[in-house]
Amino acid sequence: MRPEFKRRRFGRRKVCPFCADKTLYIDYKTPSMLKRFITERGRIVPRRISGVCAAHQRDLQGAVKRARMVALMPFSMSGID
Repeated sequence: MRPEFKRRRFGRRKVCPFCADKTLYIDYKTPSMLKRFITERGRIVPRRISGVCAAHQRDLQGAVKRARMVALMPFSMSGID
């Protein structure tokens, strides 16, 4: 198939969960909420995948780093198998 005939598939636009639900807030003391935005390897999920807006992604990143520093979350989740 020629490149000019390839079709791009665009999915539905993701909505920031923190902008949609005003009762949710980002806090480093709630690691159960922060784990939604961490991969199984312990990396922070990027915005384009999680759907978080830029402002909340910055807050989320800071909260994850702070939770790691006070030992509420691990730095890496990869175990030796």
